[in-house]
Amino acid sequence: MSMIAVLGNGRVGGSLSAALTRAGHEVTVADRSPGAAADAARTAQIVINATPGAGSLERLLALRKELEGKILVDVSNATVDGPDGLPAGLLHPGSSLGEQLQEALPGTRVVKTLNTMLYTVMTAPGTLAQAPTAFLSGEDPGAKQVVRGLLEELGWHPEWITDLGGIRTAQATEAAVLFVPHVIRSSGFAPFAVSIAR
Repeated sequence: MSMIAVLGNGRVGGSLSAALTRAGHEVTVADRSPGAAADAARTAQIVINATPGAGSLERLLALRKELEGKILVDVSNATVDGPDGLPAGLLHPGSSLGEQLQEALPGTRVVKTLNTMLYTVMTAPGTLAQAPTAFLSGEDPGAKQVVRGLLEELGWHPEWITDLGGIRTAQATEAAVLFVPHVIRSSGFAPFAVSIAR
């Protein structure tokens, strides 16, 4: 059992916190009230960033002290949204939110994952007709191993998890968000994920 703090109590954060609680972890969800995120991060071993990506860097920089030495699982995508509210471009072209977070928080072990799918798939990957892929990007092998274990508890089979390497590889997975508006306009909000077929 791990003590996990989920930052963000929207659809993504709520779904992850419920699933991780069912898996036996002690989960705290931080809402937007002052100090809630700091209190949650301070006592956690693992912190999950499920806040809207456009504001994540600023929010997490404010928690630099609380995040020191912790594993930060980043599932957000930093995008510029179009008039319909769907992603229209990347906020950090040539970089990624994952890289920006690791650079800004050198004492924190950042792992990027679960950002290439509709949020419902994060905790129910087996419901898709084809096997989805969960990617891992991060500098710390130990942190990635811990996150791999969490993914398996969420229903991800080991062969569905692909370690892409260092945090720089988060550029590739974050760019996949550009598929999302087109897929949604084409097929609606039906669950989907990026998958590597072999």
